[in-house]
Amino acid sequence: MLKRPAQPADLPKSVPLFPLSGGLLLPFSHRPLNVFEPRYIEMVDAALRGDRLIGLIQPEDTSEESPHGHDPLQAIGCLGRITHFEEIGEGRYFIILEGITRFRLAHELTVMTPYRQGMVDGSDFATDFTRDFGEEAVDRARFVKLMRDYADFANIELNWDEIEWTGTADLINFCCMVGPYDPADKQVLLEAATLKQRAETLIAMTEYEMARGGGGGTARLN
Repeated sequence: MLKRPAQPADLPKSVPLFPLSGGLLLPFSHRPLNVFEPRYIEMVDAALRGDRLIGLIQPEDTSEESPHGHDPLQAIGCLGRITHFEEIGEGRYFIILEGITRFRLAHELTVMTPYRQGMVDGSDFATDFTRDFGEEAVDRARFVKLMRDYADFANIELNWDEIEWTGTADLINFCCMVGPYDPADKQVLLEAATLKQRAETLIAMTEYEMARGGGGGTARLN
């Protein structure tokens, strides 16, 4: 089995790109995806033959879930590694991507494949490779209280025993990924400079959502 990249120097220079509106992935988190478009079936096939790495990145225009053509992409995405895949009928995959590290899209390549590819640079995100980096700066008690308040607000049942044993970084990143926030908000969470900044941003978004009394939306799996 190929090793998980452990530092920016381990990353390939270029990766397949999966543009997906609202498609937030964060380091050490897991995102399930239903893949059915022929261009992305070919992308998954190619990734499985190689290093299993795919760059999940949002398009700038999020009015379409996964745009055709070469619409502009955000500058920052997250590299994911396929850790599980299933064929679910003809021409469909169910995959799980594990977040490796954020990357900066250096430039997009001109390619013959139906899926897009780009040169990526992870040097600005070396701390993403350390699972608990920045946890000591986060007020975990405040964050968990927010989770309890939001669970009551949205009538969500949570496994509090499991939450108790979950690391702070994993907890924050999971909440960011499943939260009912729009693509622009999710890009802000992705680009947060530190774990503390990501937690504070999520707290502010959630407090605003509860104060507004809205029900939010649902996360899409493609």
